[in-house]
Amino acid sequence: MDVLQIVAIGLIATVLIVVIRSLRPELAVLLSVAAGVIIFLLVLGKISSIMDIIKELANKAGINMVYMGTILKIIGIAYIAEFGAQICRDAGEGAIASKIEFAAKILIMVLAVPIVVAVLTMLLKLVP
Repeated sequence: MDVLQIVAIGLIATVLIVVIRSLRPELAVLLSVAAGVIIFLLVLGKISSIMDIIKELANKAGINMVYMGTILKIIGIAYIAEFGAQICRDAGEGAIASKIEFAAKILIMVLAVPIVVAVLTMLLKLVP
């Protein structure tokens, strides 16, 4: 049922944006942002339940929560950057969207370094 609400909000927002864009383009961008935020808020509860399940599985598997936290931050950065980049593209600012994506990739690389170091350290301990 949730997907029907999300699709309905998306379709209504799209129709309104198409109608408004010719009259007031700046209002169309704001409507696009508002629709995106509403959809994000609708799925926010699902995201938190997924994070709880991942944390529970990590505890059962004995995985250090520092690494899981980092992985969740990386996923969050990817989703937020994609959301921001799409809004910029909707506003006709493809160059800014590309820069947001580039910055997100750099931030993800920075966060991934400790995980890569830990994996390499474990591999070096296995190899004599």
